[in-house]
Parts: sequence; C-alpha cells; structure tokens
Amino acid sequence: MGTARYLEIADAMRQAILEGAFPVGARLPSESELVAQWSASRGTVRQAVALLTSEGLVGSRQGARRVVLRQERRQSFAELNSFAQWAQGLGLEVTSRILLRSRRPATAEEARRLALPEDTEILHVLRLRSLDGEPAMVERTAYADWAAPAVEALPEDCVSIMDAIAREAGIVARYGEHLIDAVPAGAQDADLLGVRRSSPLLRQRHVSCDQSGRPIEWSDDRYRPGSVTFSVSNSTTATPLERHRGSRPA
Repeated sequence: MGTARYLEIADAMRQAILEGAFPVGARLPSESELVAQWSASRGTVRQAVALLTSEGLVGSRQGARRVVLRQERRQSFAELNSFAQWAQGLGLEVTSRILLRSRRPATAEEARRLALPEDTEILHVLRLRSLDGEPAMVERTAYADWAAPAVEALPEDCVSIMDAIAREAGIVARYGEHLIDAVPAGAQDADLLGVRRSSPLLRQRHVSCDQSGRPIEWSDDRYRPGSVTFSVSNSTTATPLERHRGSRPA
C-alpha cells in the first residue's frame, strides 16, 4: 500500500510538471503542504519527491524548497532500468530482434567481466533495437553460462531480455557498471543502423550483476547517432547518470 501511494503521488506531481503547472524554476509545495494535500505520511511524500529527483525533474539545496529543473522526463541509471523500460517510460515504441544466438568460449575480456574461468562457454547474443520503427542500437551481449539457458528459451522478438529472465527464471539485475565512449561504425553496424561506415557511434558497455554480485551479462551497445544521449546531473549528494532521447543531426 505504501509503495503504491508514493508512486501515485509521484505520478500526479510528474504530470503537473510536464503539463506546465510548475514551470522551470518554480518551487514545489512544501513537504508539509504535500502531506496535507495527499493525506500521506512524510516518509511517503519524501519517497515520491526522491523519485522525481532521480528522474532529474526537481532538485534543491540542503534544507531548501525543491524547484523544477526541467519539464522533460529523463530516466536515471540509478534505477537500473533496461533500455525497453526507459523507452516505454517516455511513450516510445520499442522493438527488438535477436539476429544471432550462439554458444562459444568466452574471450579473455568476457571471462574477466563475467568472473568466469577463461574459455568457459558463454552465450553470445546479437540484437537490433528500434525506437518508433527506426533502428537505434546494436547490442552484443555475453551471458554467463548459468544464465544462458533462460536467454535461449526466449523468442526472437523479446522486447526486454532482462525483464523476461527476471520474470521467467528469477534472474534479477541489482547492480550495474557502465563504460561510455565513442567508436566508428564497422560494416555490420553501419548496415544494421543505416549509417555510413566509420560514422561515430555512441558505445555503452556494461556489466549487470544479481543481488549477490554475480555477473549476469557483459554487453557492448552501440547507438545510432542522435537516437540517445547521456547526461550527468551533479549535486552535492549525487551524480546520477541519465539516458534520454537525442535528436539526429541534420
């Protein structure tokens, strides 16, 4: 009940911000005012506001009233949401197509990232992800041997592998580490993403681990220019990394 309540409050406040009821720079109602308005506990109100803060919509200095920072929703990496969850949260249509699934020995880097002995057999998956019908990202993922059977059982058009294996096999990602850089498009990436060879691609490499810290996947994701951008919002208490929709260059 408490969880549903804070999400209800956050949804209503988010909608008010996105519709312009609170312009950028405007102060939100005080905590006491929100408690009275929603007949909720202070803890519930604080959870709701913390969620909006993690999305980058609001922020504040220590002890000061919270103010609206922007009127567009961004998805914080602090929530460890998948690409599909992020896209769906923005109202985008996300589709995925598995192009290749194959068992093979892990490379030295894959073994190190997945904390496996070298040459352990892993499952390699090549996938094309699209937003609103446009190719957006090529994903190459190595799944640890213990997680491979759950991934092999999924259909080729599975929208979110991580959501599916959490639901079907109880394999849940609780921790992630991300590396971000830029690389030139090779022949395969250029063909799949519809760009020229050597075009710059934003690359995100990440490892996802379960609650015990055991690595589940090591992925190399390459985004079409303009499809997605990343930002970091700094504060004295946190520096959440965010993924949000980009605009393609003319």
